[in-house]
Amino acid sequence: MDPHQPAVPGMPTEPLPIAQVNPGMSVLDAAGEAVGTVTAVQQPGTDVHPDAPPGQAERLMSTGYLRIDVDGLATSDAYAGGDQVADVSEGDPGVVTLTVPHTELTRAT
Repeated sequence: MDPHQPAVPGMPTEPLPIAQVNPGMSVLDAAGEAVGTVTAVQQPGTDVHPDAPPGQAERLMSTGYLRIDVDGLATSDAYAGGDQVADVSEGDPGVVTLTVPHTELTRAT
């Protein structure tokens, strides 16, 4: 952002946390419990439709989303919305911390 230009109301001045997420990162829920590994990232406003129930899929597309290979579940994929990303720590592999417990993630259909 140009420091000489005034801020636009409603526009973030910092990049959204989802912009820092990459496939291969580990995911922790709001309680710090391991959820799984990021397998795909779509930025807000994407046209890529997730394998999620109607209504939830459209919400995910508007906020952006992470597809997560969930550890230890028979249905191995879930989605976290871009608005559910609390923090992203770089490293090898890097860690995504969510704002919600893993039970609130959208399950893939």
